Amino acid sequence: MAASSLLSLISVFCLLLASASASIAPKPKTTTTITIPLSPFFSKHPSSDPIKTLNSLASASLTRARHLKRPKPSTPFAKTQDFPHSYGGYSVSLSFGKPPQTTSFLLDTGSSLVWFPCTSRYLCADCAFPNIDPDKIPTFIPKLSSSSKILGCKNPKCAWIFGPNVLSRCKDCSRSSQNCSQACPPYIIQYGSGSTAGLLLSESLDFPEKTVSNFLVGCSIFSTRQPSGIAGFGRGPESLPSQLGLSKFSHCLLSPRFDDTTESSDLVLYRGHDSAKSPGVSYTPFHKNPITNNSAFREYYYVTLRKIIVGDKAVKIPYKFLVPGADGNGGTVVDSGSTYTFMEGPVFEPVAREFETQMANYSRALDVEARSGLRPCFNFAKLKTVNFPDLTFQFKGGAKLAFPFVNYFALAGNLSVACLTIVTDSVVSPGLAGGPAIIFGNFQQQNFYVEYDLENERFGFRQQSCKK
Repeated sequence: MAASSLLSLISVFCLLLASASASIAPKPKTTTTITIPLSPFFSKHPSSDPIKTLNSLASASLTRARHLKRPKPSTPFAKTQDFPHSYGGYSVSLSFGKPPQTTSFLLDTGSSLVWFPCTSRYLCADCAFPNIDPDKIPTFIPKLSSSSKILGCKNPKCAWIFGPNVLSRCKDCSRSSQNCSQACPPYIIQYGSGSTAGLLLSESLDFPEKTVSNFLVGCSIFSTRQPSGIAGFGRGPESLPSQLGLSKFSHCLLSPRFDDTTESSDLVLYRGHDSAKSPGVSYTPFHKNPITNNSAFREYYYVTLRKIIVGDKAVKIPYKFLVPGADGNGGTVVDSGSTYTFMEGPVFEPVAREFETQMANYSRALDVEARSGLRPCFNFAKLKTVNFPDLTFQFKGGAKLAFPFVNYFALAGNLSVACLTIVTDSVVSPGLAGGPAIIFGNFQQQNFYVEYDLENERFGFRQQSCKK
């Protein structure tokens, strides 16, 4: 769709939005928590073939990595940072408006804007996924909410999205004008496999015991291949943690079954000061985000991975890939929107070789590797017992994350073949150099309590069952 046509479409939808005044709720004086159900959200593959499912998730993980590593620059009229997600994520339900309207969002720690499918005329192209009817995607209806209002061009929150020079785009407003009615420019966010576009609203966000007024949220009116809204939990000022002033948030991801499920675990939001460590949790400090011309790198959660240990052997990884440089290349980010962990070739290859060496007694399933896009894969047909080498990530400060084997191997081929669930650019898509070298995905985080301690700038984890 041409940009001019899209902007015309957005201007028409402006007439659907109602305006109302609102006030900002006071910050709490003591620590309070809000608990939200968190459910796996996986798009069914049209085939029942488990190898095709693995291939779909591997390809989606690479697509996600490509755009986290190389976000595209902004267009002259809209923000176009790329924050793709695979449909191997986790969803939360949030309620916006007065009276509240509840919508499902994908949790994404790799981006910051919160947006939902919006208005009765919402269009979603190429959204006919096997378990999704594009004509029945739930949408937020602004005209049914007394608290909805279009964000003005001179509202300081408009600059959160478009930067401090946004006033240059407010052509109908003079800098001295106090009553400018021009709306903040429309946003366009491009994803690896789609996009979304719309207008920014100021709206109320409703929780069971608290309502947050004047919350910035995107009202998307046109999307491609994006059947669900996104709850941005990144470091940007427009993210949900930033707008709510959270001191930390935590989640526990259920083991994925690559299918929709009614089971849920908890996403917990914390407000107020708390320097105490959670019981049994190992911590590593967040690494300072690199300051580059690419503002997307400022939204990620960087950690310092010191060693990757396979079995009892520390794999030799070039230092430049473990710590981000001034150009933003290298380092490790934690990302809830990626399914499989991504490693650049110089990191992945020695890790894969060590698995191949320690599992040399098992035959390689080269046909499954070719079909799935994962490697190495091993054939265990007719074997009664199988020994998987341990996989451990050791972080700065000594914190060690020892994965259960189901977090780094997936079964395929009638359960007689297992593949390492780490993807790299050398398998499917070359040319992914630059940006974070390692992207820690949600498949490897399953059945771990994971804590983002924003006040104390640390990342924590503890292995546990996430079933309630």
